[in-house]
Amino acid sequence: MNTVLLQYAVEVEKTGSITQAAANLYMDQPNLSKAIKSLEESLGAPIFKRTPKGVVPTERGRMFLEYARNVLVQIEEMEHLYKPDEVNGMKFSLSMPRASYISLACTRFIRTMDPEESMAVWLRETNTAETLRDVETGEYNLGIIRYQSSSEAYYRQITSTKGLSMEPLLDFSLRILISSHHPLAKKKEIYSEDLAPYIEICHGDGVTRNKETFERDTHLKNPAKRIYVFERGSQFDLLCENPDSYMWVSPMPDQVLKRYHLIERECIGNHRLFQDSLLYRKGYTFTAWDKEFLKELESSEPLSAMEC
Repeated sequence: MNTVLLQYAVEVEKTGSITQAAANLYMDQPNLSKAIKSLEESLGAPIFKRTPKGVVPTERGRMFLEYARNVLVQIEEMEHLYKPDEVNGMKFSLSMPRASYISLACTRFIRTMDPEESMAVWLRETNTAETLRDVETGEYNLGIIRYQSSSEAYYRQITSTKGLSMEPLLDFSLRILISSHHPLAKKKEIYSEDLAPYIEICHGDGVTRNKETFERDTHLKNPAKRIYVFERGSQFDLLCENPDSYMWVSPMPDQVLKRYHLIERECIGNHRLFQDSLLYRKGYTFTAWDKEFLKELESSEPLSAMEC
C-alpha cells in the first residue's frame, strides 16, 4: 500500500476537511479527493463520511487510521536509523493540562538532556478535548487529561473508541491557591461561601461547550467575579499582585508555592475527586525519552496528592 495515501488520509482526519487537508499538503482539492477515493476502493470500504461538522471517519475508518498512524510513526523511526546526523537527537511531545507538578516534571526532564544533543520538544498546555484530539491524530505522542473521577467510565469508553490507551496517574481533590497576603491566608478552615467576595481566576480554554455548562461542571459555586486567563504566567502574576484573587488547582509542589509566595489550602465541603490520566495511541512504543519523562513525572507528584 502506498504510504503517501496513508499520509493523505491521516491529514484529512486531523483537519476534518478535504479542502483544508489539501491546502496543508500543498495539492489541489480534487486530486486529494480522488486519492482518498482510490484508497477507499482498494480497501473495499469507506474511510470517511460527510457530516454538517465536516469529514469524520467511519467506524471501520477509525480503526484503519489508527493502524495508518502507527505505520507512519514506525516508518519515520526506521528512517532515522539511516540518518547519522539525527541518531543522537531527541524528539518528545506532550499535550497536557495546566498543572504545576507536570510542568515541574517537564523542567526536570529537559534538565537531564545532554546540552550538546539536538532535540525537538513540543509541550502544549490545553484542555481535555484538545488533548484527546492531539493524541488521536498523532500530532502529539503523549497526553495527560484531567476529569472528575465520577466520569472515568465515560473517558475510558471514549478513549477506547478513539484507539487510545489510558493509564491513571494521580487522584486528587482540588485545592484553593491564594497569595500569602490573601485575607483568608490565616483562616484555619475555609468554606466555599468564604470565597464569595473574592475574584476567581479560571483557565479560559476550559470553556469547551458553553459558559453556563462550564461553570456548573467545574466550580463549587458561580462567583460574581471571575477572570479567564490562558497563560500560566498571567495566573501567577494575578494571584501575587491581587491578594483578593484565588484559583482552584491540583496539588502543587512546595518549591513552586515558595517561589511565588503562594499558599495551597483545602476547602471544606469540596468532596469532588479528580483524576489525571496518561494517554497514548494503542500500539505506540514508548521511547527512552518518554520513559525518562514519566520517571520525572512520578517523582514530581506531591506526596499529599498521592494520599488523597
